[in-house]
Amino acid sequence: MYFQEVFLMFLVKMFDYSLKKQEKAPRKIYCIDTGLVNAIGFRVSEDIGRLMENLVFIEFLKKFDQVFYWKEYGKAEGREVDFVIKEGLKVKQLIQVTYASERDEIEKREINSLLKAAEIFKSSKPDLLVITWDYEAKEEIKGKKIKFVPLWKWLLKVS
Repeated sequence: MYFQEVFLMFLVKMFDYSLKKQEKAPRKIYCIDTGLVNAIGFRVSEDIGRLMENLVFIEFLKKFDQVFYWKEYGKAEGREVDFVIKEGLKVKQLIQVTYASERDEIEKREINSLLKAAEIFKSSKPDLLVITWDYEAKEEIKGKKIKFVPLWKWLLKVS
């Protein structure tokens, strides 16, 4: 894909311990320029959550060699975690990105997906993070600590 060769678009693989499953699974696409996404992308509504997710990915490009997403394999409507950060042999962090300003706006599926992935990768004891538009908190849900950080604080590394 030429867009990858010129670093305009990036494909992110699904994380799985099975390389065969990793290669068979669909990839998520991120663009280096969110303005380009808005200019030529097909949209039926303003999707700020997707743009936030793209921006978070761009920041990860600067920090990490291996960024993945996670999805329950083989399930069309299965749970999904936006980003899996792997360092060495361990899953270091699981991250969801959501356009939410209040706690009640964060969908249960976002949290349930994090908790399911945390259960699967429990030997690594990953940090659980939800990047929001404006909500900030630390909560313990089902014995797991989840940190909620506004995007602007995460980008500025304030929290």
